[in-house]
Amino acid sequence: MGNRYKVIAFDADDTLWVNETYFREAELEFANLLSKYETKNKIDQELFKKEIENLSFYGYGIKGFVLSMIECAIELSNTTVHPKTIQAILNIGKEMLAKPITLLDGVEEVLKTLHGKYKLIVATKGDLLDQERKLEKSNLLKYFHHIEVMSDKKEKDYQKLLKHLDIEPTEFLMVGNSLKSDVLPLIAIGASAIHIPFHTTWIHEQVSDKEAAKQNYITLTTIKEIPGVL
Repeated sequence: MGNRYKVIAFDADDTLWVNETYFREAELEFANLLSKYETKNKIDQELFKKEIENLSFYGYGIKGFVLSMIECAIELSNTTVHPKTIQAILNIGKEMLAKPITLLDGVEEVLKTLHGKYKLIVATKGDLLDQERKLEKSNLLKYFHHIEVMSDKKEKDYQKLLKHLDIEPTEFLMVGNSLKSDVLPLIAIGASAIHIPFHTTWIHEQVSDKEAAKQNYITLTTIKEIPGVL
């Protein structure tokens, strides 16, 4: 399988290191801050709606998430939210940005094994400054030939990346935890993908079982299995 690939791309968040867990913790803190205005379930629903509304303005990442929390707080409180609560929301974001980088089991071992045999790159969504910071703190930069922080991960975005890399879709393999972002768009353009699920996935990244089942991709339990299938 692996001989035909010139480039293997890795998603970053929840593929190389822990990320989504911190968003779930932040959502819980946010719901506690606004508990006098609404139920946790309603707050979660409204925050998700606000995040989706704002994707085209703020993109993906912690900063956009914080702005969405602030907007949501203003709306749910009917503009009566206290400035101290706004400050607390900003602090949630700063704490998220300061989180240590916790690599997932086997990540560096696998990158070390593949380095030199394939051109390895990172292809991830999110805020450029934040992703650069996380990569720096991860001590993984030495394994990667190229870092691509993408505004989105749709078919056209991957086609643009392949053009930049000057390779054919059949020469490209993507590894990631999201079927919607890291797998299905690649299959659609004739590239290959390996899905390594993370224990928690943002609702926006989830796809139906029916949609997932009709596509041809490999699912692994852990990144450590990758060398064995290449």
